[in-house]
Amino acid sequence: MTSRVYRLHSTLELPLEDLYDYLDDPELPADIEDVDITRRNNTLIISAVPADDSLSKYTPTAQLKASVTENRVYEEDPDAGPGKPPRTGGGPQWGALEEEEEIESELVEYACFKGDRETVLQNTALQYPMFEVLCEIALRAEKGTLTAVATTEDDLEAIRIEDGERSPASITVTEDPTEDDSGGGVNWRDNEFIS
Repeated sequence: MTSRVYRLHSTLELPLEDLYDYLDDPELPADIEDVDITRRNNTLIISAVPADDSLSKYTPTAQLKASVTENRVYEEDPDAGPGKPPRTGGGPQWGALEEEEEIESELVEYACFKGDRETVLQNTALQYPMFEVLCEIALRAEKGTLTAVATTEDDLEAIRIEDGERSPASITVTEDPTEDDSGGGVNWRDNEFIS
């Protein structure tokens, strides 16, 4: 049995610069030789380049898809200690010529891997190795969560990475609702209200 990803949900965000730093020289799974990075407007696509020549050049390999957004990041006020509000100039001073100091900020581009499997991880060729790359990205993410159910060899594995750290995860198997024949639904064929 080959390794596969069955369920995946991601809300990961990390600075685009950090993502590029990681992808500049990543430790890749053995099946992936390299990754191609393409940016189209506000969409970033990271495609697997196979290490094996047996894959046809026309076979679409797995790719990670992220949206790119800009967020304003504010620097910390050096005079404000922990638990203290930022300095505001001591309240309103009518007629005072002194201007309030603004906190320095900058616009930072973020890569946002948000959505379910088909949104974030596309195509089946090299899907599991590319999922491993996504897990490495999740360990570098500033915020967000990656949850997944995958198979490795013959075992089911639950994966949860939250705010850059692995968290315990488990799989719960429930009964399939289609197997419930209790008759609690509406019988449309013998309904007296439908003629």
